[in-house]
Amino acid sequence: MKRILVFGATSAIARACCRRWLEVAAQEGPDSVHFHLVARAPEPLEQTASDLRARGAGSVTTQCADLADPAGHLALVQAALRDLGEIDRVLIAHGTLPDQAACERDPDLALREFAVNGTSVIALLLHLANVMTDQGRGTIAVITSVAGDRGRPSNYVYGSAKAAVSTCCEGLRARLFRAGVHLIDIRPGFVDTPMTAGLALPRALVATPEQVARRIVQGIERQRNVLYVPPFWALILWVIRVLPRPLFKRLSL
Repeated sequence: MKRILVFGATSAIARACCRRWLEVAAQEGPDSVHFHLVARAPEPLEQTASDLRARGAGSVTTQCADLADPAGHLALVQAALRDLGEIDRVLIAHGTLPDQAACERDPDLALREFAVNGTSVIALLLHLANVMTDQGRGTIAVITSVAGDRGRPSNYVYGSAKAAVSTCCEGLRARLFRAGVHLIDIRPGFVDTPMTAGLALPRALVATPEQVARRIVQGIERQRNVLYVPPFWALILWVIRVLPRPLFKRLSL
């Protein structure tokens, strides 16, 4: 039996991951998977829950919350623990894709976007780390981004928030390892979701949520530390990281 807690459960990637968990569990009966879903919008949240129930989930409980507000995080984690009993897997998948130009014009907006994509995730991670340490087992999976690997002029506000989360994950992973808990940093590239709709993206580099979900669920089960999705992004980002600064600052990336 798996008891899975999902934050940002109405995102396209989170939904696809939940469905994939049910597909993988079909051999032992999909009713062996129990979900606790957290998201901001009540109607999409209930639609997601109904979909998972129809696919055979053992149980699905939900909570509506604005995850941008860290003040409510502890209560959310405690409620999930009461509903699930124990937590085997956590997926943190909430966030936004800010307008870089708008953030450059409005520093207050930039700070709000940084809070949603960076500090709110870190606050949630710390609450979860305490609960999972008490359990002495389980896996926390955090969706960050390839954008956090190096600050690029096209998205450095978003990228800096994701970089902060990835740095937090690096240290927190070592802390949790001693407690028998695993943490995986998931770094997707371009994914065809409502968040990226309308962006001029190179089609050859765009993955579907289903492709990403298969890789994420597999990476969680294999206890990977850092997971690039799809895998070719590891090579792309390696090239970007090793570019000398005098050259890098002249590129339009």
